[in-house]
Amino acid sequence: MALGENIRHYREKANMSQTELAEEAQITQQAISMFETGLKVPNLENAVKIARALSTTVDQLVYGERVQQ
Repeated sequence: MALGENIRHYREKANMSQTELAEEAQITQQAISMFETGLKVPNLENAVKIARALSTTVDQLVYGERVQQ
């Protein structure tokens, strides 16, 4: 899966809307939408914020669930 698809996957797994994720990660809902659709790639700081908000890791956002912890 691509990064955007992984962000959407983990967001839906956490039962969060884009707005809820944006609020938790302290970034805009528009940015979340652009990340999920692949129009933009989050910088490292935003990737970390998203991962924390979703209780996952940046590795899992990048590589998907195949990452073993």
